Amino acid sequence: MRTALITTAALALLGLAACDSSTDRAAEMRADTVENAGEARADNLENQAQQAPTQAQSDALNAQANQVEQRTDAQADAVEQQAGRRD
Repeated sequence: MRTALITTAALALLGLAACDSSTDRAAEMRADTVENAGEARADNLENQAQQAPTQAQSDALNAQANQVEQRTDAQADAVEQQAGRRD
């Protein structure tokens, strides 16, 4: 998780450097905020999973964390795509 977050942040910085408009930069920042918030929620769920009293509860929390990550990645992508249509 942490490695993915660091990699995402590095790629985001590279993406910001490549952006040529303020709209693109703002969208990239909004997308990063969405992704970071989702990553934090997923991390919290994974921590809860480690503390869960049963394997079934742990599995359910990990599945929920995966769903949160996928949903927020899709939301972040949508923010970036929407900004691309405005250019």
